[in-house]
Amino acid sequence: MTKLPLWKNFEHIDCWIFDLDNTLYPSKSNLFAKIDVKMGEFISEFLNVDLVEAKNVQKQYFNEHGTTLNGLMQNHDIDPTDFLTYVHDIDVSDLSASPELASALEQLPGRKIIFTNGSHYHATNVSSQLGIDHHFEHIFDIVAADYKPKPHKPVYEKLVLELDIDPGKAVLFEDMAINLAPAHEMGMTTVWIPNDAHWSTTGAAGDHIHYQTDDLARWLTELLADRNNII
Repeated sequence: MTKLPLWKNFEHIDCWIFDLDNTLYPSKSNLFAKIDVKMGEFISEFLNVDLVEAKNVQKQYFNEHGTTLNGLMQNHDIDPTDFLTYVHDIDVSDLSASPELASALEQLPGRKIIFTNGSHYHATNVSSQLGIDHHFEHIFDIVAADYKPKPHKPVYEKLVLELDIDPGKAVLFEDMAINLAPAHEMGMTTVWIPNDAHWSTTGAAGDHIHYQTDDLARWLTELLADRNNII
């Protein structure tokens, strides 16, 4: 795994693919905690159980099925639209805009895409609040993935097929290490943005993580600075 962002290793990249939650914004913002609460509330109401049991179900389904939604669909045949609408109805106003990230995205050559296990609405809501929504040409969300979450490899294959992406010329940025494995297998460059949550570090062992940073905006800025020094 290499930590230094050297432009010579990225000059072939023409497609920059970004996860959304805890990747395009810092995990310390605790935005995802709001979604976590909403998921517990939804399960409590839907299954008619208390919040403690709802939380147990939520975590069980996440661990067994990749996302809580996938577990609910597999075990209870719920309407995924109802779930996504409820859990992503959150206030993002306390999420700070990132001028540094916006500047870096503007300077990156090629296409920029959001690849998320969340909904299109949530991705638009968050990226707009960050002031970076206009830099992305496409959002490939959980609906586009037929409700199958990362790291299911067929989802990545559908992404590159539908959006005409050459994996060998693409890079994926992710906070969940396990989600980088299929990208690596397909020939993508990978960048891991870890946090303290156990689900971020699960699956970190191996050679599928090529780069690592705890600050996406700074890392991209350093990458572009190296390019400018070469030019």
